[in-house]
Amino acid sequence: MARDTNETDTALARLSGVEKCYGETVALAGLDLEVRGGELLAVLGPNGAGKTTAIALMLGLQTPDKGEVKLFGRSPRDLAARRGVGVMMQEVALADALRVREHIAMTQAYYPDPLSLSEAISLAGVEKIAERPYLKLSGGQKRQAQFALAICGRPRLLFLDEPTTGLDLNARENMWATLRGLVARGTSIVLTTHYIEEAEALADRVVVMAKGRRVAEGTVEEMRAIVVRKRVDCVTTLSVGAIESWAGVTAVTSADGRVSITTTDAEATVRMLLADPGLADLEVRRAGLSDAFAELTQEPAP
Repeated sequence: MARDTNETDTALARLSGVEKCYGETVALAGLDLEVRGGELLAVLGPNGAGKTTAIALMLGLQTPDKGEVKLFGRSPRDLAARRGVGVMMQEVALADALRVREHIAMTQAYYPDPLSLSEAISLAGVEKIAERPYLKLSGGQKRQAQFALAICGRPRLLFLDEPTTGLDLNARENMWATLRGLVARGTSIVLTTHYIEEAEALADRVVVMAKGRRVAEGTVEEMRAIVVRKRVDCVTTLSVGAIESWAGVTAVTSADGRVSITTTDAEATVRMLLADPGLADLEVRRAGLSDAFAELTQEPAP
């Protein structure tokens, strides 16, 4: 994707040695995290990893117990810094009686150089619901309206917390295309998502968090390289139970006559399968980002 060379590799937001506790619960334990210019950063982690707390600190919604938080080099509570940010959180309360168009127009007023109303409506893909009251929208349509509010101010940095939850396939693909276009034009994006394939499709860089710490960071390809597991798919007459007993096999599933095997020793697994005269349609694939997530966090991918 194209990059604005003035901002590429420049930290727009940064957490340095940040600690945050809620009573006895440690949410962040010395976290270092930065958002660079012109990238889409996907932040992954199981529930309770500290993702939402990290974003809340960058947005100035909370303060750290220890460490430093910067947004555009300033305090995240600085008004000038906040005007460079667009936000779409999971929990959003908007005025039910206002139409989508009215919500967008009202939000634009907070920004110094917003998109025009027609540009915001078109870019967010909400033309069909622009005249509808927020109360009359479906769950997925409300997410689309919230996305329009997040981007209407032409933000330099966009925070998206589970943005495609509740969207149908077509709406999700349209949002993906919009996000790619925004990054290509220089907008930096922080994305938290439970859809591993979303991070795999969009992210320039991935940060994996667990128990309030950063446990891995890199491109999608670098995350995959961390994982030693591979997937072996085939048609076989061997039972799932028998395959599960083989050395290196960590998981076996069977569906529609095909068996999918996750293994840390693909070569040994294939040799065992070749002894089956009924073997067919053998395919060996490298692990995906979901496998990396599971191995790094010791939790199944969400």
